[in-house]
Amino acid sequence: MNQNTRFIKETTEPKNKSNQSFWFIFQDNHLLVHSKSKDNYLIPFVQNVKDLKINPIRTQYLGRYGNICCYSAEVSKKIKPPPNMLFQHLWGLYGFIDFNLFQIAGYAFQIMKWDQTFQYCSRCGTEVKNLENERAKICKKCNLISFPRISPAVIVAVIKENKILLAKANRFKRDIYSVLAGFVEPGETLEECIRREIKEEVNIEVENIRYYGSQPWPFPDSLMIGFIADYKSGELSIDGDEIIDANWFTPNNLPNIPGKISIARELIDWFIEKFSG
Repeated sequence: MNQNTRFIKETTEPKNKSNQSFWFIFQDNHLLVHSKSKDNYLIPFVQNVKDLKINPIRTQYLGRYGNICCYSAEVSKKIKPPPNMLFQHLWGLYGFIDFNLFQIAGYAFQIMKWDQTFQYCSRCGTEVKNLENERAKICKKCNLISFPRISPAVIVAVIKENKILLAKANRFKRDIYSVLAGFVEPGETLEECIRREIKEEVNIEVENIRYYGSQPWPFPDSLMIGFIADYKSGELSIDGDEIIDANWFTPNNLPNIPGKISIARELIDWFIEKFSG
């Protein structure tokens, strides 16, 4: 596939669709892939998921990658992968499948999860159906329309002189330090969320908050909104609940940091480039 090939999101399958399609088949957080080699995987490219001798719980049409249709599918935990295929955690496939297809896989995962968890109306409990020509569901009884959920979260590189604030969260399974992050609460601006999260987690104040960039994060439905902020005042004091360690680090004395997949790593790489030398 050409790197410039675009993915066009759609809800209605084209009448003249391609014979073979990309199928993003999920078993929990794991994606079914062809094992071409230990460091190279391929997305199943077949006409129908049943060609793989797999009966999905439900499927979703996603859109077209070039002229190739793309689908997501949810399968039971009891399903065994076909020969020469395996289920791999989506996160762990970064760098091992085509980058454009990896991005589509993230979208596929979010749509699959939304479809899985929203089969009934949250207002009256009636079964819902897909809305035509739009990625949404409508209640058959009360007509409540619901869209895929997106949870905004801020992620911030706090800079003090030539040092960056990195913390180890209690949820991290490995010895990884990263920039601070947190979900936006109702009625809160992004800047207010940044100040609150940093105050709650490490008890310092920040200023000069500026936007860096954003990243959809499909685990399961976040939108990470990245910022840079300057230290203003206070002494580091961790909350001991979400954060179990935090400190200031120079570019040449960093702890273990996140992998290249995340905007957290982008922020840290920005810091390294700006303050090294």
